[in-house]
Amino acid sequence: MFKSIIIKIGSNVLTQKDGTLHLKRVAHLVDQIAELHAKNKKVILVSSGAVAAGRSMVQVDKKADTVSSRQLLSSVGQVKLISTYSKLFQKHGMQCAQVLVTKQDFRSREHYLNMKNCVTTLCDNGIIPIINENDAVSVTALMFTDNDELAGLLATMMGSDALFILSNVNGIYNGDPDDVQSQVIRTIGNSTADLSQYISTTKSDFGRGGMLTKCRIAQKTAASGTSVHIANGTKQNILLELNADADQVEHTQFIKGVKYKAVKKWIAYSESFTNAEVHINAGAFEALNSKKATSLLLAGVVKMTGDFKKGDLLKIILENGKTVGIGKAQYDRARAEKHIHDIKYKPLIHYDYLYLFADIEVTV
Repeated sequence: MFKSIIIKIGSNVLTQKDGTLHLKRVAHLVDQIAELHAKNKKVILVSSGAVAAGRSMVQVDKKADTVSSRQLLSSVGQVKLISTYSKLFQKHGMQCAQVLVTKQDFRSREHYLNMKNCVTTLCDNGIIPIINENDAVSVTALMFTDNDELAGLLATMMGSDALFILSNVNGIYNGDPDDVQSQVIRTIGNSTADLSQYISTTKSDFGRGGMLTKCRIAQKTAASGTSVHIANGTKQNILLELNADADQVEHTQFIKGVKYKAVKKWIAYSESFTNAEVHINAGAFEALNSKKATSLLLAGVVKMTGDFKKGDLLKIILENGKTVGIGKAQYDRARAEKHIHDIKYKPLIHYDYLYLFADIEVTV
């Protein structure tokens, strides 16, 4: 059983085929959250559905561009969505709060901590935070991949015990979910395996992401110390069953790793904020992945691209072009270039400010 849970509900769980909100299902999910709350569980809800709700309320001009359409639908739909949640929680004598965020809110460490304080304050006062991306002001280049990414970031930021990602299928399958021969992958841990061969890249009718996106976000979140569960949100009492005994529920679980230090949690989700790259050789990569805590020395750097200053985040890339991590620069590029051949010079990225991406293994 978990004490603190982030619950992410996808658009295809909350909506009917015609795009309107599935009020009966929303009510059932709220009933389950209320029961968890009554058992002193700290619950934070990340809810999609605003754009889908808006679709059922207004007719978008066919000449409108994609961004304008999304702004219109989300602005109208968010009102209906949060109003629906508020009325349903009030039936249980509970209050909820709307928190709309953009990716920019997590760009700096200061804003990151401010967001954490906001959500913590709501939870400490017994209020259910309902969090969604502010699509009305988000720009495409600065959007979250989808709400899975937002939920993963929040789970890591809050140090939650578990993240429940609710979709309209039972989990991640080892083939086409519509094929009766396909099975749900029950556990995913840290090793080398490529799930892209199993997962459909088809996106939902109402959401922005797909199952492959869910998998990658889940992997990153689990690596930071949160147990991640992808399950079918259309099933009765799914939240209660996951919390009571997840092993008895057919779904996909990502095995959690060791919790990161606070600053590494922020770095882990900051890849899109990096403006510069540092390319490393195989020896440096092997050293960074050894059991011994190792910093990135200039001796392992083969190339640097983009300008950077002390404190900037750097994308770490292998010579074959694969991105393997993110780190915080100890000094600027000018100093790095000056000492590039000094093998004893202090690390470009210290271990305490280094995040390496994990690989994955699967068990059916």
